[in-house]
Amino acid sequence: MTLEEMARHIIDTNRYMALGTADPDGRPRVSPVYYAPDGYSDLYWISSPDSRHSRNIAQRPAVSMAIFDSNAPIGGAQAVYLLATAERLPDDAFEQHVDHACRARFPEQQVFPRDELRAPAPLRLYRARVTEHSVHIRGSDPLHGKGVDSRLVVDLR
Repeated sequence: MTLEEMARHIIDTNRYMALGTADPDGRPRVSPVYYAPDGYSDLYWISSPDSRHSRNIAQRPAVSMAIFDSNAPIGGAQAVYLLATAERLPDDAFEQHVDHACRARFPEQQVFPRDELRAPAPLRLYRARVTEHSVHIRGSDPLHGKGVDSRLVVDLR
């Protein structure tokens, strides 16, 4: 499996990502969120605009994310790291993306009805536009290893 295939597999098969934002004073904050990818360039999640990470995004839209299988055995971890610009999805883009974001991955689950994602309801749809993908490389990787774990940028276009 190529590194690009591995990255796609990780994004496609996991449900949660660790979303990293920065508080107004620059302190990092990490929040686990359920996500729905749209290809490999856009990821969607649902959150309250009042949550700390949403308020951080409103002030500083640069985010980082990590997607990984937390049940992997020690020494067998695979991860994708993402750099992105995040935003609350603009109202004029809501109709275009809501069905994909809420139902495309797991159509058998009714995640959120549309009305629960519009005012006056307390939740909104968020999007991260990925600017860089990189993968976790184990130090012992026979092809890319350097003796210590590292990251390698991959192109998922």
